[in-house]
Amino acid sequence: MLDRKLAAKSGLAQPYSLSKRGEGPNPIDIHVGQRLRLRRTLLGLSQETLGEAVGITFQQLQKYERGANRISASRLFNLSQVLGVPVTFFFDDLPVQDMETEVEEQSETQEFESMARRETLELVRAYYRIPEENVRRRTFELVKALAGDNSEGSKDA
Repeated sequence: MLDRKLAAKSGLAQPYSLSKRGEGPNPIDIHVGQRLRLRRTLLGLSQETLGEAVGITFQQLQKYERGANRISASRLFNLSQVLGVPVTFFFDDLPVQDMETEVEEQSETQEFESMARRETLELVRAYYRIPEENVRRRTFELVKALAGDNSEGSKDA
């Protein structure tokens, strides 16, 4: 409680509370591990291949991806270089603790799991292999229409 009062007085942000011993992995470590797995699978790399590239065993990489082991700053930097993303990639979409509910956490987990499915990855890879941008954009709009999404088109397509 003293920490919160001090943070409020000083204008600093509230700290993200760390899980206590016995409560399981820290939510931030889990999120970073999920982003690591997402990028690895998007690139089509096995755990063994990525592990060899950064000098660790695939078992260690498994622990990182589950959030069971924390990734040091130097290892995270090395992973970002090998995977071709900025270090901030691993923290993108990190939920703010005070604003989320258990229902939101479940839906985010389900959304992440659907993004990590082989079918989704194959669909994304095939989509980006379409050479003509206008055909790719129309394909994107078709898929959205089939899904019942009536929102405006994405500029990234």
